[in-house]
Amino acid sequence: MLNKDLYERYLQKKAKKLGISVEELKGESKPQNESAPQKNPEPVFQQPQEQVFQQSFEQVSEKPVEQVLPEPVVDRRENKFCVIGYPLGHSLSSVIHKAGFQSLGIQASYETIETAPEDLVERIKYLKNNNYKGFNVTIPLKLPVALFVDEVDKFADIASAINTVVINPDRTMKGYNTDVLGFRRAIPQDFNLTGKVAGILGTGGAGHAASVALADSGVKEIRFYTRSIPNSLELLTYMRKLFPNVKFDAYQIEYIRDLSMVDILVNTTPIGMLGRSADMTPVEKPQLMTLPEHALVYDVIYNPKNTVLLKLAQQAGYRTVNGVDMFIGQAAAAEEIWTGRTPNTDAMKIALLEVL
Repeated sequence: MLNKDLYERYLQKKAKKLGISVEELKGESKPQNESAPQKNPEPVFQQPQEQVFQQSFEQVSEKPVEQVLPEPVVDRRENKFCVIGYPLGHSLSSVIHKAGFQSLGIQASYETIETAPEDLVERIKYLKNNNYKGFNVTIPLKLPVALFVDEVDKFADIASAINTVVINPDRTMKGYNTDVLGFRRAIPQDFNLTGKVAGILGTGGAGHAASVALADSGVKEIRFYTRSIPNSLELLTYMRKLFPNVKFDAYQIEYIRDLSMVDILVNTTPIGMLGRSADMTPVEKPQLMTLPEHALVYDVIYNPKNTVLLKLAQQAGYRTVNGVDMFIGQAAAAEEIWTGRTPNTDAMKIALLEVL
């Protein structure tokens, strides 16, 4: 699961909703009325099974069909969606999502709602109370939002991060991770990942999603470069169990000296992002140039589309990938989850490039 603490909190929430104990929910104990010995029960005449079935069938058959079948849940909410995170001054999510909805012929609103971590609880209440159908999640809320969902999909579970949430009519929520798919699709098809060594800058939600995509694509080793190795140990242990054929290690990002063994270098930190540190790079030029000639440099940041890191890589002659295609891919997958239909990704990309 996402982790032990989150799982226990989920069980407590579910048990409270069902009116039972956590132990009963886990199946570790029986309700008192089941475990208590019964005192000489009165003999009960048992009808033959065929007769009981026939009576039940006749009782149901006598009722009109509309009374037998449960009434379908009609969702009369407007198509209201948004993105939450902090800060969001750089976000262009509304641009691509509006283009996506328009390509589907769907009338929908998509807002940018800045939400600091300490305001997350109130923001979730606000979205539920104001009939939003879903929302996207970005830095730094991809991990903490897991505390508030009732269910997660496969990739959100594996990546331990959520970037898309559906709010159901009954106010329950399901979390998804569409970053994994978006990340993988942005890598050029002629760049073979099998047997390669990947270097990932950062171990947050985006770094975790990138590692899942790369490990699932056949790389032999993933080297995490992080500010805090102790804080990365849980991630390393988890990924080693999940992908036993892939080697995982962590290194201090400040002490990067030699990248000659790295075939694909991925920046998942916010360093280089517009509005935060657009004039900075997570790896300086001397260290970057130790990459082998065939290396690919991938920055998940999409605004600006050419970060300082990518400019340095291009000057050194390396192939580069920016975050635009990943951004479009994860957004299109989110709209498919919300609407059940796939938007026109070309229309979404054109809308994004027009404002970059």
